Amino acid sequence: MFKGFYTVASGMLAQQRRTEMLTNNMSNANTPGYKADQAGMRAFPEMLLQRFDKQQIPIENGLNLPFNREIGTINTGVYMQEAVPKFIQGDLRETGRKTDLALLDINMPDNGSVFFTLQNTDGTVRYTRNGNFTIDAQGYLTTGSGHYVLNSAGQPIQLSSDRFTVSEGGILTGENGESATLGVAYANNPLRMVKEGDGLFRTEDGGELPFAFGTAGVQFRTQQGFLEQSNVDISRTMTDMMSAYRAFEANQKILQAYDKSMEKAANEIGRL
Repeated sequence: MFKGFYTVASGMLAQQRRTEMLTNNMSNANTPGYKADQAGMRAFPEMLLQRFDKQQIPIENGLNLPFNREIGTINTGVYMQEAVPKFIQGDLRETGRKTDLALLDINMPDNGSVFFTLQNTDGTVRYTRNGNFTIDAQGYLTTGSGHYVLNSAGQPIQLSSDRFTVSEGGILTGENGESATLGVAYANNPLRMVKEGDGLFRTEDGGELPFAFGTAGVQFRTQQGFLEQSNVDISRTMTDMMSAYRAFEANQKILQAYDKSMEKAANEIGRL
């Protein structure tokens, strides 16, 4: 078997996964609060090949040792280790809708990030940057998928109508005087957050993040009537997709060359 056969195959699989990731980024280019994924590509370690035979060779002291010969090294290719979200602030787009909220990062120590806190359908906590909210039939502030938006006490926010205001400090005030503070959470290392579907994130251990209010050095602003856009760079993503496709195509041609060599070895050399 040719040594490079599996190397080429691993390269094709890695570029296929990278293309799928980039395609997902492109399809979410207009999704509010979406954070583009970045591919973490790594190489498998090189291995030293040796040949071991039953033949033995004598040495000076009269002992016999198994004969072995170094064949060389083999590189087993690359793989896409992980897809890591890029937590860069997206542009804000004004919508004029009272229920649309956006988080604007002003000062984040250690490249941290803030999130809206949500209640999942099973009662667990999830986090998002997508502030495209709405008011349900019971007056609760929810996401489009029905997840409750939580306040700083970890409780769902209930309002009498959609005519409410939100201050830059995250304080909601309804037309009947009801008041609540948005439960904005802070992650000092957002790269350890686990990305789920529908723009949701969770912590690795399933625990809850601390609230951003009162956290030393954390400065952010809440913008009502705005939505944070996706941080996908469309032109860069298109370029990366073409690069991944060309790399896949190059590996494919090498694989075809290996296939022809194997066919020739089986059909022509085997007859001699």
